[in-house]
Parts: sequence; C-alpha cells; structure tokens
Amino acid sequence: MAVFLTKDSKVLVQGMTGSEGARHTARMLAAGTDIVAGVTPGKGGQAVDFGERRLPVFGTMAEAVAATGADVSVVFVPPRFTRGAVEEAIDAGVGLCVVITEGVPVHDTIRFVARAQAAGTTRVIGPNCPGLISPGQSSAGIIPADITSAGRIGLVSKSGTLTYQLMYELRDIGFSTAVGIGGDPVIGTTHIDALEAFQADPETEAIVMIGEIGGDAEERAAAYIEEHVTKPVVAYVAGFTAPEGKTMGHAGAIVSGSAGTAQAKKEALEKVGVRVGKTPSETARLMRDILAGRVRSGGRP
Repeated sequence: MAVFLTKDSKVLVQGMTGSEGARHTARMLAAGTDIVAGVTPGKGGQAVDFGERRLPVFGTMAEAVAATGADVSVVFVPPRFTRGAVEEAIDAGVGLCVVITEGVPVHDTIRFVARAQAAGTTRVIGPNCPGLISPGQSSAGIIPADITSAGRIGLVSKSGTLTYQLMYELRDIGFSTAVGIGGDPVIGTTHIDALEAFQADPETEAIVMIGEIGGDAEERAAAYIEEHVTKPVVAYVAGFTAPEGKTMGHAGAIVSGSAGTAQAKKEALEKVGVRVGKTPSETARLMRDILAGRVRSGGRP
C-alpha cells in the first residue's frame, strides 16, 4: 500500500507553465504520475506538450478540479504567490496539496496551514519540501523516481537530500512511501502525521525518520512513538556539528541555548527505543539489521 499518494491519485500542477513546473511535470509523468492538467492564472485554455501527453491548462483550481476530478495539487509558484495558490487549492477541495516552493514567508504559511486545518479536507505537505513518492505508483514533487523501488519501509524526513540518500541506500528493500515534510519552522504535515499513517498501513513494516537541529519536532515525535507506534523505527538527526545560534540550511534549523540540539533529539529518541544512526549510512545499516532480525528495534512492544 501507499500513504497519502497512490496510483489512483489525479494530480494538478499549479505553475506547470513555468520552467520549474514544466521540468518537474515531465519527471513526474515519467514516474507514472497521473497528471491531468496544469493551473496558471491568465493562461486558461492553453495546453502544454510533454512528449505524447498534451496537458490542458486551466486558469483556476476550481475549473481544473471540476473538469478533471483531480484530488492532488503540486505547487510550483514563486513565494509571493504561494499563499494564494494553496488557499485556492484548499477552496477547490483537493485532498492533498504539496508545496514545493522555498522561501515562503512564515506568516503566509501559518495562514494557509490554519485554513487547511479549518477546512478539514486538505492535507498540506511542505512548504520548502521535495514532496512525496510512492515508488511504482506515483510521485508528487521533485524526488527522483529511479533511485529506489517499491517495498516495505516508510520514510519521513525534514531534509530533501537525506531523503534521497536513505532511499538509495535501502533501494533493494524499497519503500511504501517516502514523505519529505520540509524544514521550515511551520509546515503542514509533521513527523507525527506521517508516523501515524505508516503505523496504520499494514504493508509498511518499518519506519525511517530523518530530523535535524532546531525546534522540538523530534522530541514530540519520540513521545508519540512511545505511546502509539509498535513498528520498528530508526532515525538520523542532522546537525551534530552545527555551531550554536547559527541557522543551518533550513529556516527551522537553528539551535538556541540547550534547546533543539542534535544530541538532545538523539537522546529523546533512544529513550523510547528508536535506534539512531550517527551517519545516514549507519542508519541504513540499522534498518537492514532490524528487518533481518539481527537486532531489536528497542524496548517498545
């Protein structure tokens, strides 16, 4: 099975006529994604050719959803237009909105995430994320489709590049779904949301969780794992060498005093039985050992 995104998902690309939108639309199509149309204000009635596929462009999300029955949107628009694009997707009733855009103002993210939560019909993933992929079924975002295979591991990650590395290192075992949730201070889908979905998926046997310095998301995930997750979990926390008080890469990756350090996150996870690798490669080896029955995942049932 897959989490959040399946072979039956019908995908719209907001910003498909732009350079990034067009490039990644072609990659998603090659991965088997059922992209049904693009949406760009002022360009309704146009069409874009992608090899043998000619995709229509609509001027609004409401028109696109009504015409195609789409239930997923991928957002490739500049930061200043992102809030409007996501709110339009929410109002159109799509079930999943994947926001790839980097540099979205935090106050804009707060508003569209709150709007999605109030509507209760749309899951937002991102912003500033690589999206998600259910290998062999569908891809919504920028995750390469040729680095892994379908399998029995679920992956949730703040980091795009580390998502790719773990997917590649565990490619022979494969993934049910890999979800890049993004590293901004405010995001639409959290580690806990993904952990809950993977725990409920009968064909996901184990989970890889990738975190990083800053905030307390990993500590909260550890508390959730202790209470609700019975499947084996391995983790990697990026940022052990980050200097205090420096923003590192993601806007949310900043250590303040003793809060948000990689060591604190590692200790919180290990306390509830999650095995934490010192490097991505060691994390992959831990997952292999657990699935092979060579080691236990920890003290949880």
